[in-house]
Amino acid sequence: MSIVPAEAASARVRSAHDARSGGDDGGVAPLAPRARLLPALAAVYRAQLSRARVARIPLLFVATFQSVGIMVLMRGVVDGGAEARAVVAGSSVLVVAFVALNLLAQYFGQLRASGGLDHYATLPVPPAAVVLGAAGAYASFTVPGTVVTAVAGSVLFGLPLTHLWVLAAVIPLAGAALAGLGAALGLLAPRQELATLLGQLGMSAALLLGVLPAGRLPEPIAFARDLLPSTYGVEAFARTFDAHPHWPAVALDLTVCAAVGLVSLAVATLAYRRAAVR
Repeated sequence: MSIVPAEAASARVRSAHDARSGGDDGGVAPLAPRARLLPALAAVYRAQLSRARVARIPLLFVATFQSVGIMVLMRGVVDGGAEARAVVAGSSVLVVAFVALNLLAQYFGQLRASGGLDHYATLPVPPAAVVLGAAGAYASFTVPGTVVTAVAGSVLFGLPLTHLWVLAAVIPLAGAALAGLGAALGLLAPRQELATLLGQLGMSAALLLGVLPAGRLPEPIAFARDLLPSTYGVEAFARTFDAHPHWPAVALDLTVCAAVGLVSLAVATLAYRRAAVR
């Protein structure tokens, strides 16, 4: 009696399960063990970095040109002081938001709409490795543009360049928070178009709430600013332009940014699990 394809596939799955669990069917090879997190993360990161390398120069140019242009415009209304520090810090982190939040939301939205998640679901790769690998690859593109924007802004507004090394902490921490948010938006959006819209709205929020000085924002909008993950990276970077930075406050802002990043990446991982099983 012949077995229909669906029943044959079910039979093969049961046989493989029996072989893995030590069943009597010794003719079926055991399934490959699931890859560990760190090796899988490195593999996904390299694959994503190689795949997006073609678009690297245009992305960096657009993100950097946009942020530098905003600082040039703000130079006409901001002379210096705390407002200048806020503009330069916000414009620098905006490069991270453009790539890590906006483009990553579009990428995962397109991946879900095209069935690309099915490819990752067939691999013995932990969901966290997929999310973290893609987020890390996209956030890596922001490093040159963020540095160029910070240097250009410091020169434009006459700010010191002494503590720009703090970007080594601001970029990965703000990038993790924004990349996790972008991945979650792309994976949770029911349609690709909505994922693109949410990514654009998120970047617009980072622009308005991060670049504009907090003292000029109305109270309800200032409260919304505190809810934006990148705000704490902006505040940490802005504090370092002082003649004598208050390093405990900088460390506190970076700690909050790291905590928000862990939460947003965890939410993105859960969203990936939910989208991959559908």
